[in-house]
Amino acid sequence: MTTEQALYDFTKKELLRRYPSGWGGVAGMRLSDGTFISSISPDFPNAGSSVCMELGAMLEAANRDLAVTHTLCLVREDEHAPIKILTPCGICQERLSLWGSAVRCGITTADPTSLHFASLQELQPHHWLQVYADESK
Repeated sequence: MTTEQALYDFTKKELLRRYPSGWGGVAGMRLSDGTFISSISPDFPNAGSSVCMELGAMLEAANRDLAVTHTLCLVREDEHAPIKILTPCGICQERLSLWGSAVRCGITTADPTSLHFASLQELQPHHWLQVYADESK
């Protein structure tokens, strides 16, 4: 089984556990030590205080001093709807860049239920950090 499929299976299991009915969304991440972690975005009373569902896992990775190698965000409208893959939003892509442009991200495709990954480099081929690439040598 590939890392990507294992992360999908882990994240789907967390989605079904956390949200047995109704809407659900869970982010799963693989860390550099091989462990998988997950996070959600609680339904905060004040929508202005909401955060992306990936943020908790990113903070946990940073807290453990481990790099994120893979990330995947799964959502569904209700228990009868298909599970869909969401590409990390721009803010999460910026946060993930902490661990470099090789981080592998689950991405939305023409078939949002189909498992595909791309690196941050592929998602953002003209990312602003490239300006500083030569300075780190």
